[in-house]
Amino acid sequence: MTYTPTTDTAQHTDLDAPLQLLTPEGERRHDARLEPWIADLDAEALQGLYRDMAIARRVDAEGVALQRQGQLGLWAPAQGQEAIQIASARACRPDDFLFPSYRELGVLLVRGAAPADLVLSWRGEVLSTYDPHELHAAPPQIIIGAQALHAVGYAMGVQRDGGDQVAVAYFGDGATSQGDVNEAMVFGSSFGAPVVFVCSNNQWAISEPVTVQSKFPIAGRAPGFGIPSLRVDGNDVLACTAAMRWALDHARRGEGPAFLEAVTYRMGPHTTSDDPTRYRDAAELEKWRARDPLLRLEAHLREIDAFDDAFRADVDADALSYTTQMRAAAVGATTRPPLALLDSVYAEPHSGIDEEREHFAAYLAGFADEETR
Repeated sequence: MTYTPTTDTAQHTDLDAPLQLLTPEGERRHDARLEPWIADLDAEALQGLYRDMAIARRVDAEGVALQRQGQLGLWAPAQGQEAIQIASARACRPDDFLFPSYRELGVLLVRGAAPADLVLSWRGEVLSTYDPHELHAAPPQIIIGAQALHAVGYAMGVQRDGGDQVAVAYFGDGATSQGDVNEAMVFGSSFGAPVVFVCSNNQWAISEPVTVQSKFPIAGRAPGFGIPSLRVDGNDVLACTAAMRWALDHARRGEGPAFLEAVTYRMGPHTTSDDPTRYRDAAELEKWRARDPLLRLEAHLREIDAFDDAFRADVDADALSYTTQMRAAAVGATTRPPLALLDSVYAEPHSGIDEEREHFAAYLAGFADEETR
């Protein structure tokens, strides 16, 4: 089940089409490589995947709204990437440790993040993240690709402890050009670490298209490090589930790292400070809108008589309950005075902090002067 890159750039799009089990129209396809890994997924399990994806999308929309209303400093939208996030996180064991980037909203939801956990850090509040040991997930990483190194280090620790947990590193297509990701793959492969690299290829690294990142499919890079890989349709939750289960099994059996490239699309901006209309064609957006991960699973569930108005209403109620709590946490947060930022840097008095406090106070006072003009 390893990826074999082609050498003919004129043909690679056809020959390296992502593996798929569910078409954009919701029709079930068969693939002998993936089928064995999802044999147990019945209608109830598929409904659970849909529920998680639908809640993730509603939470994402609420996060954008809160930022636009001035309640959050920033938000990194995840619309369109729900399938790979939900599928991969659900495939993991509770004690596997996950290392997300700033966009893995669905991963954190599956791990049990509380509504406040998803908003307070984007407000810059003190002690605003979750307990990593409780969720078995590291805090979201802002530095592009750094979490890949953290995941490999954790996986090497698991090796030395004699455990069978797997570490999972999440990153985007742009991160594959960072030294950290490539160095992580070198270490992971050299030491046979139980780590899975999940690349969500959402086609854009801020304003730079993936065609600038790589002339060939990203999954083709991993075998160069001695790491088997799969390239799957990242909007197909069944294919993503199967691929992740294969990767986890490979790593857990002591065979070393595995790499997944999930071909998906970022429907919204890179963050709420970005304007994608300046660099992205509207026709491209509409093409990917037709490949929506939620719509295709809904179509499949309707085909097998597992989706009706009652089910939709139940999902909507769960989503509303979560987002209501999320909004309350953001709106009701009490922000400490700016100077309190320096209160807990050192346990003992420190002259350097006193100097910083003086400079910071003068900086803040400058804004007060502007307001009186």
